[in-house]
Amino acid sequence: MSETTYIAPDEGLRVSGPEAGVLEIRLDRPAARNALSTPILRGIAALLDKAERDDEVRCVVLTGGDTVFAAGADLAEMAAKDMQAVLLEERPRLFAAIGRFPKPIVGAVCGYALGGGCELVMHADIIVAGESAQFGQPEINLGIIPGAGGTQRLTHAVGKSLAMKMVLAGEFISAREAQTAGLVAEVVADEACIARAHELARKIAGKAPLAVRLAKDAVLQSFETPLSAGMAMERRNFVILAGTDDRNEGVAAFLEKRKPVWKGR
Repeated sequence: MSETTYIAPDEGLRVSGPEAGVLEIRLDRPAARNALSTPILRGIAALLDKAERDDEVRCVVLTGGDTVFAAGADLAEMAAKDMQAVLLEERPRLFAAIGRFPKPIVGAVCGYALGGGCELVMHADIIVAGESAQFGQPEINLGIIPGAGGTQRLTHAVGKSLAMKMVLAGEFISAREAQTAGLVAEVVADEACIARAHELARKIAGKAPLAVRLAKDAVLQSFETPLSAGMAMERRNFVILAGTDDRNEGVAAFLEKRKPVWKGR
């Protein structure tokens, strides 16, 4: 069991674990449909920073619960900011910190994931959606545009045409449409969504930690580099893993027909 104690740093968050290598971070502002205030983002970034340094945490589940993931940014907070305040706000730094988390994140989405909520869950490496899930970037209805990756991550995930429809018309897509487009990995019944996310997270947590970390790094690079540079980086990570104890253990365990014991080195 981890010696690190995880306490949600804001009343809009709940945290549990780590258990079997999995830490759960849950948005918990039901009265506001989990609207993403700056303190909530600050809390998520702080929890992930701690989890990065905790060897007992090997995967994170990020969820909003059984009825809503996050229906957008906190509009009351947004309305109080003029252009200078928006220019200087810390939200871009917090989203960037969440995006740099090197361990896998599994998102579990039921209900709305809109605006900042959609942008937040797109920081997850795998998204499991309940049947009720809806994804959208409706900022255009407020006379603004997405500002935390909704024009960029979304386009990488679903392609130009669908991203344009979501961003320009403000229309939502269903869980099944999101899966067809490649935004979502699986669609399950709402009541099974969080459990399935934990199942995947536990499976990932049971793999060799260094291999998981470098595999995530390699896949993410495919979005940010030309193919030739990405292939070179993939090969570099492959070579690095050849010098690890876990690689030797994995091969030996396979040949000896036993379960590997990972050491994370």
